[in-house]
Amino acid sequence: MTLKDLVRPLPGLRRVLMIRHRIMFRNSEAYWEWRYARGRTSGVGSYGHLAKGKAEFLNDFVRMHGIRSVVEFGCGDGNQLSLADYPNYVGLDVSRTAVQLCVRRFADDPTKSFYLYDSDCFADNARLFTADLALSLDVVQHLTDDKAFNAHMMDLFAAGTHFIVIYGSNEQIFDIAPHVQNHLFSRWVDENCPDWSLVQVVTGPRPEPNNKDFFVYERIAASGFKLAETPT
Repeated sequence: MTLKDLVRPLPGLRRVLMIRHRIMFRNSEAYWEWRYARGRTSGVGSYGHLAKGKAEFLNDFVRMHGIRSVVEFGCGDGNQLSLADYPNYVGLDVSRTAVQLCVRRFADDPTKSFYLYDSDCFADNARLFTADLALSLDVVQHLTDDKAFNAHMMDLFAAGTHFIVIYGSNEQIFDIAPHVQNHLFSRWVDENCPDWSLVQVVTGPRPEPNNKDFFVYERIAASGFKLAETPT
């Protein structure tokens, strides 16, 4: 009999271990650096049919709206990006290892740039990290404290000049995993971003944990999407 055989009949053991991990959990930034530094990936959402489904939606969106630049908060290991067709792209991530992975993976692609993101050391007053479309894919549910969530949302909506796409579950539900905390982000947008309007919710690829969808926001002042103009 193996250890796995002994553990399998004890469904409560996994819950106990996960609660222990949650108690020991420090913060999301440390978790993702730890994860990537040990050779792990961005997770199932960035691979297989889920990655393909997200890429199909986003590539169609970019073509349909004539998007010329994309900035993403949470580029991860770059596997999702490898399926993307963006004219110009800037990726940011809280993990130094993830950024290094992307720098190496796309070293021969002059249309892609990568930077380490630290919300405590990020103030883009000169709007250097703005783009026609700003993305947050499978990120919001991994922001495990209100400070990190608020900073991510503020920087995300400051970065998009015309569109924001958030891929998430938009629910306040408890998850025992220490690196997961779901947020009702649409309420945050309603309360903090009067210049933005939720114009579309598109069902995400299924099956997907917590049934994540694409939430498309458009800057109200940018109606008509005249890219040549600088939004006020």
